[in-house]
Amino acid sequence: MPSAFNFDASPFDCLNPDEQRLVRDSVDVAYFREGAVVLDSGIVPTHLFVLIKGYVTQTEGDEVLGTYGPDDSFDGRGLMAGRVSSRFVAAEEVVAYQLAREAVNELIARNATFGALLFSDLGKKLSALAQRSDRHERQSLTLARVDEAYLRPAHMVDASIDIVSVVRIFQEQHTTSVLVTGMPDGKLGIFTNTTLQRAILDGRALNQVTVGELTSSPVVTVRAADQLGDAMALLLRERVHRLVVVDGDKVLGILEALDLFSFLANHSHLITVQIERARNLDDLAQAAVQITRLIAALHRGGTRIGLMATLVQQLNVRLFERAWAMVAPPELLANSCLFVMGSEGRGEQLLKTDQDNGLLLRDNYQPPADLQAICQRFSDVLTRFGYPECPGHIMLNNPLWRGTVTEFGQRVRQWLLLPSADGLMNLAIFLDAHTVAGDAALLATVRNALMAFATDNDAVVARFASAIEQFDTDASWWSRLLGTSEELRRVSLKKAGIFPIVHGVRSLALARRVTATSTADRIKALVVDGVLDAGLGQELIESLYFLLGLRLTAGLAEIDTGRPVTGNVIPERLTSLERDLLKDALSVVKRFKTLLHLRLRLDLV
Repeated sequence: MPSAFNFDASPFDCLNPDEQRLVRDSVDVAYFREGAVVLDSGIVPTHLFVLIKGYVTQTEGDEVLGTYGPDDSFDGRGLMAGRVSSRFVAAEEVVAYQLAREAVNELIARNATFGALLFSDLGKKLSALAQRSDRHERQSLTLARVDEAYLRPAHMVDASIDIVSVVRIFQEQHTTSVLVTGMPDGKLGIFTNTTLQRAILDGRALNQVTVGELTSSPVVTVRAADQLGDAMALLLRERVHRLVVVDGDKVLGILEALDLFSFLANHSHLITVQIERARNLDDLAQAAVQITRLIAALHRGGTRIGLMATLVQQLNVRLFERAWAMVAPPELLANSCLFVMGSEGRGEQLLKTDQDNGLLLRDNYQPPADLQAICQRFSDVLTRFGYPECPGHIMLNNPLWRGTVTEFGQRVRQWLLLPSADGLMNLAIFLDAHTVAGDAALLATVRNALMAFATDNDAVVARFASAIEQFDTDASWWSRLLGTSEELRRVSLKKAGIFPIVHGVRSLALARRVTATSTADRIKALVVDGVLDAGLGQELIESLYFLLGLRLTAGLAEIDTGRPVTGNVIPERLTSLERDLLKDALSVVKRFKTLLHLRLRLDLV
């Protein structure tokens, strides 16, 4: 057997040296011409195939179920079932390893993870993947750059000013340290609240003592590009509580020990503190930058997608709430409800996407004459924070997305009862609405009135749900693997899987008066209600989070390379395990769409 068998590809990457030796001793190499049948439906398989070169398509009748490329393996499930259920045909010239069934059985008996990754369903594969995560090197937060952590502002004073003046700066700037220039040695010094205690014990009047007399010099510095792990070691070695972060000769800020350890333990808490302490929109803009860095750091550390999405939603809610409070007058705040929609409303946004928000006003409240200007300023602020304007203008600066409770309630009911394409789209977006600031009861009033109408309109709900057919989500797009253009091979995970799950679940939730806004919570409610089988419900949640995670990985890579963020993927660039899991996730999507067709009678739309 050739010595180049790739043991880094799934499911073989979980094998120990003895198990790898068994593979080497049990495989042969097979060749198939273009168009040749590798496995036919109904036969008893004798080997597991691992592709070295070329592509194989899996079909059932006239339908393409999937495409396999280099390092992919098939047909593990047929091998375990004792019968092949599909046809596998060489789409081009194919060279493949064939591993004998007896060897596969022995590997499964020795290694449960191998068996789970080979032929189990999506949930078991993801569970096995989580259990072996410690075998894969993940980039620790300690490897993050120093300037990815929260840096406190550096306040500069001259060595000649008195201690009382410094204390005033401590109080006004909510800081515990200042950097001191004009020292005798010409170097930068630092005066902290700990040094202040020494000044008090000195006994002299503080307004007669210059800060330079008690300043520690020189300061301990760290470069912005250094790793946080090195910064932590420097703190411990120098026995200091703060490091001055520099970029060349420029001082960027202060890294305090508490902030460093908080970053490593709970970065989201630090951003919350930064948002709470923000004195103006500039401070909030700095916090907004940290949110994207948080997601990148958490993703590198293997944090669960569901948890990341929850953290991001909480941070964004507080960010938007503080920004709105800085833009809107107090009376407007007290008599309105600012809400977000779309993935932000569902708590499924990871990277920053288009603004989707609206504003409800209390009935009989007279808004400010410059309400339009206030709303426009808020939209401009979010754009500055990195949230681009919605191309469809689904924002509170658009009069369509603001109004009194009565006005907006009538508008939403019209979207439901007199459905147009735009109206159904607006309805779908509004169903995900989540309160950010103001009186949440205003939004609840509109939502509850809508739900009362929804269940009496089965035909409308069916038409509403039919949007899942807007994109081709069948597995036929696997044929793009054979394309020549990178753009032709690029796949939108949102269109292929995320949207059908999200909108399908949203449609069932509308029909059953489920008021939850997150897709996972809606699925759980539908399972309790008996609308969804518990097994399918769990697979839908797992599939959604897997697709969101894959999209996040692609989006972060686009950010790193300076490209526009789409989150689209090229399947051939995924690992063999990722491709396998993607096929499984889209198989779940396909089964869910079949259920929707039957449950909501979409064939009659």
